[in-house]
Amino acid sequence: MQTISDLTQLRQQIKTWKQQGDTVAFVPTMGNLHQGHISLVEEAKKHANRVVVSIFVNPMQFGEGEDLDKYPRTLPADSEKLIAVDTDLLFTPTAQTIYPKGLNAQTYIEVPGVSDNYCGASRPGHFRGVATIVNKLFNLVQPDVACFGEKDFQQLQVIRTMVEDLAMPIEIIGVPTARETNGLAKSSRNGYLSSAQKQQAGIIYQSLLQAADKLQQQKPLEEVKAFIAEQISQQGLTIDYIEIAERSRMQDAVAGDKKLVILVAALLGQTRLIDNWQVDLN
Repeated sequence: MQTISDLTQLRQQIKTWKQQGDTVAFVPTMGNLHQGHISLVEEAKKHANRVVVSIFVNPMQFGEGEDLDKYPRTLPADSEKLIAVDTDLLFTPTAQTIYPKGLNAQTYIEVPGVSDNYCGASRPGHFRGVATIVNKLFNLVQPDVACFGEKDFQQLQVIRTMVEDLAMPIEIIGVPTARETNGLAKSSRNGYLSSAQKQQAGIIYQSLLQAADKLQQQKPLEEVKAFIAEQISQQGLTIDYIEIAERSRMQDAVAGDKKLVILVAALLGQTRLIDNWQVDLN
């Protein structure tokens, strides 16, 4: 596996591969890799000759008081995991490389509509940071395919919308959420949880499955949301939001919508956890 941090070297390698007729799949990450990330790499390998992974803790997507400074940086362990699954190239730029003018002078991308609610409302500016860095990485890597986890479902829809609106020739593939044995969605932030808290947090997944059944039974949306809130609160989690959205619009679902996603964000101690479950109604 090559490890490159220089933009010129990255572009030259991508150019060489393209001239050879290779296709390129891309997995952008912030590092501290777990099995969820590795599943993205394994999926990417199915769709292209070459797989590029980036590790960059993006300051633009962290709000005031969020955990940018304490976000785990585990590059040696991450590299070993990527080598084990035959990743072709690891791109590890610095903030100075990505944002040489600083954040305040950086051109940015905003995706209206799908960015506005849910995590977009709870974390102002977050999806501007996500869209901007993904756009820039796409310009650098020039992938044919890019893989993103469905755990961050709103993020996935933001990226899909950006690619569609800006006519980027990139196929975006959503990869199902990797989970612990109790259903807890795997996340880099799970490292902040104790073993007991991880078991406690399994209630999110359990309540999502039960809520999906209630939607299939045509239970009212507000009733279903209230059920999730009760289940999660009883286990000591603090609710940020619980919403049911129409998947493509990422707006609150209304009667007649068939393709739904249940979205949950909650705090366990100081750790913010998100999860979702997709529901197709008849």
